[in-house]
Amino acid sequence: MSLHTQYLESFLRSQFYMLRMDGPLPLPYRHYIAIMKLVKTGENNWSLPELVHAVVLLAHYHALASFVFGSGINPERDPEISNGFRLISVNNFCVCDLANDNNIENASLSGSNFGIVDSLSELEALMERMKRLQEEREDEEASQEEMSTRFEKEKKESLFVVSGDTFHSFPYSEFEDDMIITSDVSRYIEDPGFGYEDFARRGEEHLPTFRAQDYTWENHGFSLVNRLYSDIGHLLDEKFRMVYNLTYNTMATHEDVDTTMLRRALFNYVHCMFGIRYDDYDYGEVNQLLERSLKVYIKTVTCYPERTTKRMYDSYWRQFKHSEKVHVNLLLMEARMQAELLYALRAITRHLT
Repeated sequence: MSLHTQYLESFLRSQFYMLRMDGPLPLPYRHYIAIMKLVKTGENNWSLPELVHAVVLLAHYHALASFVFGSGINPERDPEISNGFRLISVNNFCVCDLANDNNIENASLSGSNFGIVDSLSELEALMERMKRLQEEREDEEASQEEMSTRFEKEKKESLFVVSGDTFHSFPYSEFEDDMIITSDVSRYIEDPGFGYEDFARRGEEHLPTFRAQDYTWENHGFSLVNRLYSDIGHLLDEKFRMVYNLTYNTMATHEDVDTTMLRRALFNYVHCMFGIRYDDYDYGEVNQLLERSLKVYIKTVTCYPERTTKRMYDSYWRQFKHSEKVHVNLLLMEARMQAELLYALRAITRHLT
């Protein structure tokens, strides 16, 4: 995160406030929730402020797991090492080098990972699509009916991006050797099978949709959180805005590039996977801007972070610097957190009314 210092400051402020400052939950509760990342027992009756505090902590650490695994900050088990863990090393680079942007893009390019299309051509093609979409948007806007159809198509397709341990974009054997064995956290979990489930079953004709305009963070979630857990709303809002607007106007070797379209596509695709739709957004842009390998990476990092591999990380936008991919991970993390908060806070709002 130190590659993006403005965001890091905002992140640390909000995390410190959740864990250390005055709040509804006692300090030990906060850290236990952070460790286990789920509250399933429900043995005690919680007040609404305590519940909101717990929900914010859960959403924060669920999302943080995506960033940690997506950025390669996870140790691999190694029986030959005395403590059982070692840092992941790929193409002679160690994850400790990644934080310094140690020419990791060259490491990605040196392997044969997914070298079907030359990475430079990939980059140029992406920029050309961005330019074409901008021109089309200026010439003629899609109708509401067409935008709704495109969202439904993207939502259904997102259900098929990842299934269990199978990555549909690539043969399973490509990833078999890369699967990461996670550390044993069973002591904190009552139900080891409890985890992410798609918001709808495959094959269902009418998939549920959460219309963002009916319950937004800005108009609804923010005020509820701030009312029941003072000031955290301001800190979260600052963090969301920071990551959404963060830009250096660069794409790999290109400068003076407006990346707004790309950042919005990444953020909205995560929400689309959770069934959240923005009426004013054309989801045809997602299909144009996010290649299949990137969608696999996003779905895995967002929903099954422990399955993320370095090969997946290398498979998309191979010409981009590591710092730019960390920027992608920050967007995915905050979009995932906001999606979880929207569902939870909407449920609490309904309970109150």
